[in-house]
Amino acid sequence: MTNYAPQLRVPATYMRGGTSKGVFFNLTDLPETAQKPGPARDALLLRVIGSPDPYGKQTDGMGGATSSTSKTVILSKSEREGYDVDYLFGQVSIDKPFVDWSGNCGNLTAAVGAFAITNGLVDRSKIPENGVATVNIWQANINKAIIAKVPITNGEVQETGDFELDGVTFPAAEVEVAFVDPADGEGAIFPTGRLVDTLEVPGVGSLQATMINAGIPTIFINAEDIGYTGTELQDDINSDFEALSKFEAIRAHGAVQMGLINDVGEAANRQHTPKVAFVAPPRGYKSSSGKDILGSDIDVLVRALSMGKLHHAMMGTAAVAIAAAAAIPGTLVNLAAGGKDRESVTFGHPSGTLRVGAKATFEDDKWQIEQAVMSRSARVLMEGNVRVPPEQL
Repeated sequence: MTNYAPQLRVPATYMRGGTSKGVFFNLTDLPETAQKPGPARDALLLRVIGSPDPYGKQTDGMGGATSSTSKTVILSKSEREGYDVDYLFGQVSIDKPFVDWSGNCGNLTAAVGAFAITNGLVDRSKIPENGVATVNIWQANINKAIIAKVPITNGEVQETGDFELDGVTFPAAEVEVAFVDPADGEGAIFPTGRLVDTLEVPGVGSLQATMINAGIPTIFINAEDIGYTGTELQDDINSDFEALSKFEAIRAHGAVQMGLINDVGEAANRQHTPKVAFVAPPRGYKSSSGKDILGSDIDVLVRALSMGKLHHAMMGTAAVAIAAAAAIPGTLVNLAAGGKDRESVTFGHPSGTLRVGAKATFEDDKWQIEQAVMSRSARVLMEGNVRVPPEQL
């Protein structure tokens, strides 16, 4: 009989942040080979999540078989002046053997501050006995600053509360997250230099598109231009192979036009970015939970795709892109929301509504966003160790 080595134990915490879930690691807890970027790190995270899985279920791992639940986070105490923690996000493909490091996860950002405090990555002098701790986060994927305000009770992170977030079943404590100067990396907010472009997509046609680089690179198109109303739910699109193929073609050609890839063939290895979203003027609809959303309660309808599927709510980084685009007159998001100057917008998504804020300024012949702010919630679901077969490392 062949003798096999026992599984490795890797300290980890399973957390919900916003409408996402992920496995969180302290960098120093990872096996030595996985403490630096490369194949060993990717192999570890793939095995933890349960990918690649040709069945699409991630049964043999911690993943939940959706883009919102196939996520990993690596945190470390920051050595950058003015920052408490470095935050690295890995979007794990469900059916392919790769981890996408090209962007941030805005939803899981809400859990970063809590993990950092609980795991000793934030100086104790910054944590009040009761009140709010301000955690300065360096987002290592896109080299940007994020500020999280984490409630503290009796010196510990407060997770329970009455803040409700559409797309999350139970209330929790509110965590305010501010994305500072959220243009991804060093790029301009509008990579093409235009608020609205014409995007030529073979097999789809000629589409108007706002391609923005805030929070995460996002391609916004008008719902009516592709035969939708903006009130669609997941089942309306995710079971339609032809529709998903159309959106992927739009995403690939938009990525080329934004300068993110050189050829549409490269899009398959960059699934996390850019995102594709479609917008429409406000109207009433029934959310995925059966809740009636009134057109009078929202400014604009937005539906977004993540990792090739319509998202059940809204990605946090895409919400930043929505806030930024809504604040800039003339974008498709701003026009769908009524075309007026605004510093906040309430949008309708499949699970309900979300209000986000952003302040736009026009300086030196270009648009800038000082910061985008939203409220999320987060909590620990499980903590301890994940087990990984050693041959994966």
